[in-house]
Amino acid sequence: MWIRGHDPALSVAENYRAFAAEARGRSPMYESLAASVAGDSLILGFLDSLSADKRQPNLLFAAARYLLGAPADIGRLRALVGQRSPELAQVMLARRTQTNEPARCATLLPALAQLPPPLALIEVGASAGLTLLFDRYCYDYAGHRIAGADPLAPTLRCTPRGPAPLPDRVPAIAWRAGLDLNPLDVTDSDDVRWLSCLVWPGEGDRARRLAAAIACARRDPPAVHRGDLRTDLPALAAQAPAEATLVVYHSAVLAYVTPQDRRRFAATVRGLPAAWLSNEAPGVVPGAPVPAHQGFPFLLTRDGRTPLAFADGHGAWLHWLADLPGAWVAPNCHPVAHLPDSLRHSGSAGEKRPARPRAVPFRMRSVPLLRSGAGN
Repeated sequence: MWIRGHDPALSVAENYRAFAAEARGRSPMYESLAASVAGDSLILGFLDSLSADKRQPNLLFAAARYLLGAPADIGRLRALVGQRSPELAQVMLARRTQTNEPARCATLLPALAQLPPPLALIEVGASAGLTLLFDRYCYDYAGHRIAGADPLAPTLRCTPRGPAPLPDRVPAIAWRAGLDLNPLDVTDSDDVRWLSCLVWPGEGDRARRLAAAIACARRDPPAVHRGDLRTDLPALAAQAPAEATLVVYHSAVLAYVTPQDRRRFAATVRGLPAAWLSNEAPGVVPGAPVPAHQGFPFLLTRDGRTPLAFADGHGAWLHWLADLPGAWVAPNCHPVAHLPDSLRHSGSAGEKRPARPRAVPFRMRSVPLLRSGAGN
């Protein structure tokens, strides 16, 4: 399974038709544009000239917006491809679809709240680090409100579909770090411009929410390290404080790596003394069960084994799955699903936690940060 519009088993035209179906009801402009691209020989020919990992709709549409200064319709996109194709290709080769949607924090928060605090967070594919800031945002789950630490941060609104284990407060976070092949810098105006180009037109207040989240991150930028999820995760995990519960998590990341590298990553995470939360398209996480579902949701899974919830890819809603045997109730939380014994928290001062690997200095990779004027 892959993210809609990025399935190597489909032709480019089929991927754009699939993306149009996903955009239906969310972004009429992108629904129409994707459907038009699927039947346009000029644009399809341009996409065929790029490597397979650079043909996805999100990347093309964001790159066009970056160059044009506004979302493109099919006429402006055809003109851009016909008159400025080298420039368009350069942006697409230099950039990635690093949609750093802060509202995904709202779909992950109930799962984080089940874990014994304080938490040490590592986000894989962290982009600019906006989804490392769980404790700074405020939340509104259809009237169930949770205050964050930053009064100027945005309020993330998420509609629970049925009962969900909503916490009463944000979790205590002792340490946080991101890992990304090409980190974006919230203090860099060009990186911020690229993030804004990835927002789909017509999706409510996403643009305002992104701007507010960037402002929040700029007040105290999170550390996002340049590195590869296949090789650099253990060294970063070793930097987390031993007294905190280590959590490795990611959203819409594994669909962009090969099935072989997904398996390699899964084996690496399972070898760490950490809780693992994946928020991906169903079927992307190797070996993870996939409950029956409709539409195009993300599946929130714990430790690669336990499905917790279906969620909107941009954080708009959360459908928590039925309680599982051995339910455990976290402090200040509604009933939640089973937590592994290795992560139960007794509250005693002498509690033992799984051993961490010996800390070694995490080296920043020397690969230059790719910007819109560079190739790769």
